[in-house]
Amino acid sequence: MSKMSTKIRAKKKFGQNFLQDQSVIERIINAFNPQKEDEVWEIGPGQAALTDHLVEYSDNLNLVEIDNDLVPKLQAKFAGKNNVTIHHQDALALKFSNTNTRIIGNLPYNISTPLLISFLYQATHIKDMVFMLQKEVVKRICAPAGIKAYGRLSVMLQYAFECEELFIVPPEAFIPRPKVDSQIIRLTTRENPPKVHLPSLEALVKQAFAQRRKTIKNNLKKLITEQQLLDLGIEPKARPETLTVADYVKLTNTYGSASGSPAK
Repeated sequence: MSKMSTKIRAKKKFGQNFLQDQSVIERIINAFNPQKEDEVWEIGPGQAALTDHLVEYSDNLNLVEIDNDLVPKLQAKFAGKNNVTIHHQDALALKFSNTNTRIIGNLPYNISTPLLISFLYQATHIKDMVFMLQKEVVKRICAPAGIKAYGRLSVMLQYAFECEELFIVPPEAFIPRPKVDSQIIRLTTRENPPKVHLPSLEALVKQAFAQRRKTIKNNLKKLITEQQLLDLGIEPKARPETLTVADYVKLTNTYGSASGSPAK
């Protein structure tokens, strides 16, 4: 496989760290397991470490790259490949239309959370996603209720996706080396999540975790009374990290209008 020039320097503003360990690359591709008929979107292909493999498996590969210096190199490298479409844009502006979308990427640390939330709002179009993220972010996403790592991101993503922690990727797998370990995560869209108005859920969860050391009663006092919590079987003195995703959905569906939008 041809290699792109290594003269391109990673840019801090894009949170770039280029993956270069071939054994790690192959493990990620195996975990993703692309199929010919899949509509595959790769976020931030960079120097095409994953792309070199994906292009061999998928008949419909979409590359999303914001870096003006990298796009021409990707265009030149894959000019003869009819199965590759390059989108020179910010991944945060992506809008998916099909239902078999599969997404993969080494997500830039600086936009990983807003990007994941953007994909959450499009979950009905997404089949699954395999990402490399900071290990600490993966732990937060997959954390069960009742532990310190469980928070807003855990609730929101676990509402729509099955979250699976995969293997850890050490700093030496990248150029330049990041200061933290990375980890692979698989997010598989749930077939029938409970109905909820997502903006209302997001607003309520944000308020619930506004001050983690306070009780759920105190954090939600402007939205929900102590008696209303009791009526739903929720202990008012509970900490926000002890409530399950189902609890937050129940709160939103019952009192969602208080968080800015009516429950649907």
